[in-house]
Amino acid sequence: MTTLSERILDAPAGEYVDCMVDRAFAHDGTGVLALEAFREMGRAMPAYPERISILFDHLAPANNSQTATLQAELREFSLECGLHFSDVGEGICHQLMSEGRVLPGEIVVGADSHSCTAGALGAFATGVGATDMAAIWAGGSTWFRVPETTGIHLEGNLSGAAEAKDLALTYVGRLGMDGATYRALEFTGDGAASIVMDGRLTLANMAIEAGAKTGLFYADAVTRQYLAGYGHDVAMQVPEDPDYAEDVTIDLGDVVPVLAVPHRVDTVEEVTRYEGTTLDQVFVGTCTNGRYSDIKRFAALIHGQKVKTRTIVVPASRDVLLRAGRTGVLTGLIESGCIIGSPGCGPCLGMHMGVLGEGEVALSTANRNFKNRMGVGAEYYLGSVATAAASALAGEIRSPEVL
Repeated sequence: MTTLSERILDAPAGEYVDCMVDRAFAHDGTGVLALEAFREMGRAMPAYPERISILFDHLAPANNSQTATLQAELREFSLECGLHFSDVGEGICHQLMSEGRVLPGEIVVGADSHSCTAGALGAFATGVGATDMAAIWAGGSTWFRVPETTGIHLEGNLSGAAEAKDLALTYVGRLGMDGATYRALEFTGDGAASIVMDGRLTLANMAIEAGAKTGLFYADAVTRQYLAGYGHDVAMQVPEDPDYAEDVTIDLGDVVPVLAVPHRVDTVEEVTRYEGTTLDQVFVGTCTNGRYSDIKRFAALIHGQKVKTRTIVVPASRDVLLRAGRTGVLTGLIESGCIIGSPGCGPCLGMHMGVLGEGEVALSTANRNFKNRMGVGAEYYLGSVATAAASALAGEIRSPEVL
């Protein structure tokens, strides 16, 4: 029987297919490069502008005048062509696409590696380079080799202080950074059904960290309820007992708080092994863990206490920021000593808003801890929101089990 990727792409694994793209998007970094390639193709207007989004998030606000000039050019192009455009402060592209823009069964392509995030909604979502994105602008379609699929079978429920981020790091650690190269990861089982949408977005987001082409959940009752909040009435996707290239089973009850240790995402250890490691910074945010539920949970865990190291919190979108403001979450964070950044990627890519200095150590809820990514000569650990809260309060790595 077919996998969800095979169903959406309408071909068996291994075949090459040409597909129309339902949603295409780029951000201020890759969009600039795509625009350059698009113009080199001799094109002036995209074939299907209504399917294209440009979302400023990586260096937003601009970190220097050169960035600002490039953004101005891309902004003008987007507005002239009638593209869906999100300016500085509106949020991270992956978060915005998940806020009612992507629907189950769609083919979604982004000029960013974490475009697989939208697979949480039952879409085939993947990333491409800027030149491929320019070709999609020009003709509206692209080609794929239909991927084989690794079935990630989830059983039971998360317990204790473990969160979806701990599960994400656990499966990346088990598969390895190249263990699912050009495969789809399909999350199934009763455990998958128990995970809320924000957790699913985290799990799909990190599929690329195991080398996967995409990560998908079947659209179910959770998906329907989530998208109904954005005015969509969608059909559910029922698994067809697919044939997987590989099967991986994870009992959620066995998942514990973990860290990805510098400098690899798949070097995963229990948090308790690194307790006491002094931290210069804690960062909560990104397309992995910058959603409202993440920020609300972090605020609740540190409520009434002061953080003991600089702590930067960056909401993933303006909607997240507004909800945090209306509910008093922001006030609590500020009173606890946190720094609130403009919605966007923040310091994740190591360009502004919290770059680390040489020799500094941080704990981040992001998805990558590659050497020199967030600051030359720095180190940072990846962990869950709860681990970030316990560590911010201590000024050193602490297990969230103590909260």
